[in-house]
Amino acid sequence: MRNVLVTGSNGQLGSELRELAGQMKDYQFLFTDIDELDLTAESKVDGFFKKNNIQACINCAAYTAVDKAEDEQGLTLLVNHQAVKSLAKICRAYDALLIHVSTDYVFDGTNHKPYQEDDTPNPNSFYGLSKLKGEDAVLAHASKVAVVRTSWLYSSYGNNFVKTMLRLGEERESLGVVADQVGTPTYAADLAAALLKILEKRIDASKKEIFHYSNEGAISWYDFAKAIMDLGSVDCEVNAIESKDFPAKANRPFYSVLNKSRIKNEIGISVPYWMDSLEVMIKKLQS
Repeated sequence: MRNVLVTGSNGQLGSELRELAGQMKDYQFLFTDIDELDLTAESKVDGFFKKNNIQACINCAAYTAVDKAEDEQGLTLLVNHQAVKSLAKICRAYDALLIHVSTDYVFDGTNHKPYQEDDTPNPNSFYGLSKLKGEDAVLAHASKVAVVRTSWLYSSYGNNFVKTMLRLGEERESLGVVADQVGTPTYAADLAAALLKILEKRIDASKKEIFHYSNEGAISWYDFAKAIMDLGSVDCEVNAIESKDFPAKANRPFYSVLNKSRIKNEIGISVPYWMDSLEVMIKKLQS
């Protein structure tokens, strides 16, 4: 039995991992969140690894409030960089695989074709910068690493764009949603399954890799909102607006579609189409 620590396990992704963990018969998962294990307390994390003989860690913990990060830069760096750096060092000390979840926000969104893993990052928000520093830290300090960048995450758990649209759609006759930011939604259940496949394939491999994972396809937030209303049978008119009409504190990448060839070829993952996964999630919510 291999012992696997999952951090940030009360969030969208951690919750989906909990659902799937029972299928992994050769692995014992230890699910923690900040109340059980504060990643900023390095000695406690080290003690947890030692006591529980941790052989792999899936790090879902992160500061993800993109706009608030512009004001709370110290806290953002503490969680997304310094705590991650400590975790990476501890993983190296115990020869544990570290699967670290990152984001499309490490790119500036000026590409016109899907971003590959070796494209040069250039974040244009403080949140994106903090996540890039986290990536750099795990690649520098852990010996067995898979950084997995994802985008537009949603789930039946927690707060996210899909659930917000469904709620607002019931409350209002019309909504304005930005149509000039293009990317790909990611159903957290699909990402969780991909992370578990990486765990199986890489737990004994001394490799340092970056993978991209999102669902297939490329759409705007406007397209996404329209599909949510349609699949959710919500009678709300969705109107296309420009980003300048919806001002936010942090910059967003205008184009952040991720190329997924590497994870498909090296890990053997088939990636569902975004609308198929959205339909699965909305049916789950409605049931």
